[in-house]
Amino acid sequence: MALDINIADVCQALAAAYPARECLVFRDRRLTWAAIDDRTRRLGAVLNAEGAGRLRPFIGSAEWESTQRHVALYLHNGNEYLEGMLGAYAAGWAPVNINYRYRADELAYVLGDSRSEVVVVHSTFAPLLAEVLPRLPDVRLVLQVDDESGNPLIEEAQWYEQALAGADPATCPGAGERSGDDLYICYTGGTTGMPKGVLWRQADFVVSALGVRRRDGSDFGAIDEIVAAAEQSTLRALPAPPLMHGAAHWNALSCWISGGTVIIQDRPDRLDPVDIWSTVERQRATSLLIVGDSFARPLLDELGRHRYDLSSLRHLLSGGAVLSAHAKAELLDAVSGLTIVDVLGSSESGRQGVASTRSTDDLGAGFVRSSTARVVREDLTGTLEAGTGEIGWLTQTGRVPLGYLNDREKTERTFPVIDGQRHAVAGDRARLGADGSVELLGRDSVCINTGGEKVFAEEVEVVLTSHPAVHDAVVCGRPSERWGQEVVAVVSLSEPVDTSVLIEHCRERLAPFKAPKAVVVVDAVVRSPSGKADYRWARAQV
Repeated sequence: MALDINIADVCQALAAAYPARECLVFRDRRLTWAAIDDRTRRLGAVLNAEGAGRLRPFIGSAEWESTQRHVALYLHNGNEYLEGMLGAYAAGWAPVNINYRYRADELAYVLGDSRSEVVVVHSTFAPLLAEVLPRLPDVRLVLQVDDESGNPLIEEAQWYEQALAGADPATCPGAGERSGDDLYICYTGGTTGMPKGVLWRQADFVVSALGVRRRDGSDFGAIDEIVAAAEQSTLRALPAPPLMHGAAHWNALSCWISGGTVIIQDRPDRLDPVDIWSTVERQRATSLLIVGDSFARPLLDELGRHRYDLSSLRHLLSGGAVLSAHAKAELLDAVSGLTIVDVLGSSESGRQGVASTRSTDDLGAGFVRSSTARVVREDLTGTLEAGTGEIGWLTQTGRVPLGYLNDREKTERTFPVIDGQRHAVAGDRARLGADGSVELLGRDSVCINTGGEKVFAEEVEVVLTSHPAVHDAVVCGRPSERWGQEVVAVVSLSEPVDTSVLIEHCRERLAPFKAPKAVVVVDAVVRSPSGKADYRWARAQV
């Protein structure tokens, strides 16, 4: 029988086994596993004083309903973010990630939709939170984290550190009061509508999304096994994107469950290549998580200006966006002994595959799909076999999310039953190669229908960024009297080039209908803090 894993139970067991091991490093804070355990138990006690985390039994609830109280994390990266997640899990509450770029109406929507009762907020965001609080009757407690902004404590809040100092960690619920049914919630970015909270059972999330399995791929049978497997861990992971996005906190939680150390760069409010490489060098990071070329390009530019000791760095991971072949080649050349890992997956599916690159010979390899990933027919009537060449939906089976918070219709649409199995259909188009590898084509939400042909924006973006003059690129459709939609690219350049050269570059590598009809040059391509393309912005440019 598979182990019903709860994240707090695992981390508390690791803290008991390895109390003096370094758990988290942020600036001058070097927190051991014992220190993090104490701090998260204290936060759990603060939350428990507001009410039991479990509102009703999990069994019998609808897939789109939450059975727990929620605490919102409105924070930059720092120890408080991960303490907030783990402290909530310890108390049986469910943490909710808040995008700190939201304006007032967006912030009020997510806090209201999630029915968050507690908000942990950095001082820099506290004035905006104070503005929307009158619209949020469910919020009963605000814990404010001091920062460099110098903003005073808002009227409705108490200082985070003072709250922890005054709490009794012994009043945090014990392991017997938690289960694998406790929820993991991740709000998506809302690129195809308003943000939605994806609901997972923690027991499913840690396996499908975090990859917590034995080396042979089977499920662990006991928490003691996980603790024993972590005995020799030397993992020191630096998740560079904002922890408010799934890719980053998945990387951090995965590192912790492996018994490793999470490292946070000194300046987490921006992408600062000097700060990231300096942190890797100083803290001897063994892995670095980035988001595609939008992170890789400035990091490579900095390596061209300055030398760093990166001898500790063994793995560079990209989640949320695929690295281009030329960026991978440059990274392999710049960092000796590096393995680059593209992680394929989404908030709705967990990990669906990986593409590992150790040398330039591996650059053309597709994704090796997980044993539970499938490609299904466009009409969802069945699965596709390898080598057919037919384009379908990339799905996940087995341990998949429960659904979307408060949205029955979207839950039923995204998690259909196909061939007797429940699938997660996140919206990615793909086809299977003859060897069973996955060729990812891109999100259907940014598919361009031009003259009856479908063009996936990400496929064209990869080709554009393979040109040495292109620094970054986003592709979208714009209305066309002749074609219905036409493909247009928005690019920033690293050196001057005529746009006709870029169009011809695409025509030589793609079917002609996929090549951009026009190229718009901008000073900088706008992306989200996670590094993902902002297609709304791109459509406005064209």
